[in-house]
Amino acid sequence: MPRPPRPRAIHGVLIDISGVLMIDGVSLPGAPEALQRLRDAGLPLRFVTNTTRRPPATLVERLQDGGFDVTPDEVFAAPTAALEAAKTRGLHPWLVVHEGLRPMFNDIAADRAENADAVVIGDAGDGFSYAALNDAFRVLMNTESPALIAMGVNRFFREGDGRLSLDAGPFVRLLEEATGLQSEVVGKPSQGFFDAALHSIATSAEHAAMIGDDLRDDVGGAQACGLHGILVRTGKYRPEDESDRTVTPDVICDDFVAAVESILDKRA
Repeated sequence: MPRPPRPRAIHGVLIDISGVLMIDGVSLPGAPEALQRLRDAGLPLRFVTNTTRRPPATLVERLQDGGFDVTPDEVFAAPTAALEAAKTRGLHPWLVVHEGLRPMFNDIAADRAENADAVVIGDAGDGFSYAALNDAFRVLMNTESPALIAMGVNRFFREGDGRLSLDAGPFVRLLEEATGLQSEVVGKPSQGFFDAALHSIATSAEHAAMIGDDLRDDVGGAQACGLHGILVRTGKYRPEDESDRTVTPDVICDDFVAAVESILDKRA
């Protein structure tokens, strides 16, 4: 079904990091300069990411080292959302996360699976072993009113060498199938995640754009929340995304540079 026309006025921009600005810590050509063009135009920005192999502070450092003008308060990261969700509810979760992310949860994480009352799952990389997933399964099956908190349900991402790798989504679905539970997604594409980012820049969804490389979680998720969805042909993008029957981007651009040009052209 054709999507209704979107308002042309864009007053704020949400930007994915991995696959849009950088791949495996390396800045994509022209991306730092394009970001500066958005700033020069006076557009408020937020960087929204489901990257869960490293803490948000490390992401900010990498962006700054890559030539991007970014401050810590501008980054909305799924690990932070997961931590806040668990702390607010007084949970002591069992972690299925990357080793680099564990220190974020030191104050609340259960020391043993038997002592956990929830599971927090992100992209654990090599930590996605049978033992780790089975421990998570047992926590969820043996806990009264268990919570399965997922930092995201992304299916895959693109490595620096160009190959695609599994992300957390398939493992979240595995636990859902095994336990009969529905995960609580706190990163993209959840409504709350997008709403929080928009609130921080005082911009309504109808006048905001999301730039991402993930057709479903970046573009489709943003559109479901009322934003203008821009897909870039970098990162995890694949040509078949352009003929997908479920999500139709408002704009498709070759890269972040072209996406910025598209937004600024509409403001001219």
